[in-house]
Amino acid sequence: MAKFRHIVAERITHVLDFVYKPFAAIVPAELFRYGVCGASNVVLDWVLYFLCYNFVVGHELVDLGILTLTPHVATLLIVYPITLATGFYLAKYVTFTRSDIDSRVQAVRYVMVSVANLLINYFGLKLFVEVFGVWPTIAKVGVTLIATAFSFFGQKYFTFVRRSVKPILGPENDDDEEDADYRYVDLFRF
Repeated sequence: MAKFRHIVAERITHVLDFVYKPFAAIVPAELFRYGVCGASNVVLDWVLYFLCYNFVVGHELVDLGILTLTPHVATLLIVYPITLATGFYLAKYVTFTRSDIDSRVQAVRYVMVSVANLLINYFGLKLFVEVFGVWPTIAKVGVTLIATAFSFFGQKYFTFVRRSVKPILGPENDDDEEDADYRYVDLFRF
């Protein structure tokens, strides 16, 4: 399975690198990959949401016994884990490929940033629509831009950060970095 996962990621990366060539002078490759992968995941989210809402949930309330979910919330709960997983895969294997942090730690951090994004969306919409009186669609566009920037920097500098490597030079090898003892420093260890 790991070999298949890497082959798929490699093919996606080759396609993105080919498409990236005209944009190379204006946007860094990592940012381009992040944008294309993120936009693709959003489109997947929309398609899955449409299909689940119309053909799985069927516009009906979902009774869980102790809780009844509206159709749109039930659909969100079905689709969100799928797009969370595809987003993590694309970020880990296509966009932020240089990180050397354990995959489980990356997954936990990815979910943390994703939940923070949900909160930014929720509270941002509440603030702009209910407090400042901004039209909901305009507010959603603005909040999405803020959340996207937060997500990019959160994923780059927290989830998929590359541990910095610093040589620790002893008295016997002050000038000789080849023999230096290298230690990894994880800036966001928890």
